[in-house]
Amino acid sequence: MRVVALAIASLLLTACATTDSVDERGASGASSGKPVNRNDGRYSQAQDSYPDNPPNLDSIPDAVPRYEPRSRNGNRDYEVLGKNYRVLGDTRGFSETGKASFYGTKFHGHLTSNGEIYDMYSMSAAHKNLPLPSYARVTNLENGKSTVVRVNDRGPFHEGRVIDLSYAAAHRLGVLAKGTARVRVEAIHVPPGPNDALGGTAIQVAAVSDESRAQSLAAKLRQRWGQPTRVVRDGKLFKVQFGPFTSNSTAEQLLYQLRGADYPKAFLVD
Repeated sequence: MRVVALAIASLLLTACATTDSVDERGASGASSGKPVNRNDGRYSQAQDSYPDNPPNLDSIPDAVPRYEPRSRNGNRDYEVLGKNYRVLGDTRGFSETGKASFYGTKFHGHLTSNGEIYDMYSMSAAHKNLPLPSYARVTNLENGKSTVVRVNDRGPFHEGRVIDLSYAAAHRLGVLAKGTARVRVEAIHVPPGPNDALGGTAIQVAAVSDESRAQSLAAKLRQRWGQPTRVVRDGKLFKVQFGPFTSNSTAEQLLYQLRGADYPKAFLVD
């Protein structure tokens, strides 16, 4: 699980609890000990734990994949414990294998990386690179059990761990007793429908203090990439952006290309 709030320089990212920070959660799973009521930090428990009286978890359905625009928070590239992480621009074909852990009562009711409230009885998960929110199929390679989760958080940040499951998802996959399991994570790409256009979405490439420099960069970007650009003044800064786009898929594809070219820190804005 993740506990230490880390400030992110220059690129602010919401993660696992606060709007502009990343929490480093990463234990091998919730401990079976009782909660420790300690109010010296953001969490009232010193260590994670299992709930005392969980509901009937077998009745909780899998997450149902549907198109959702990316959250305002939690979708910029970030750094945790000196290691850089990149948020995927295109999830099609994404698959990875590694160890899954889970998080429980300590984080229940607290903010996730994209600003939602973590519900350990929902079919959700935390991932280091998948966009927030997005959907993934997780298969326990040790017992063959599989489930679909909605990714709305960041983590885990322990070596070899690829996903942090909610308590309900861990139950579905048979992970609770052991605490961890070897799994396969497969992203589920859901394209936008005809009524899912994102009016006003843009991609920010740079922010400079000189307006003429910003206008010059915008013109060069427009000529090179064949997409509309704009310069938005924000106090003493002039933000150079592509857009606005009315298609989420167009914005995501361009963002993926930009990050692979000369602008690895480009990000989506409203």
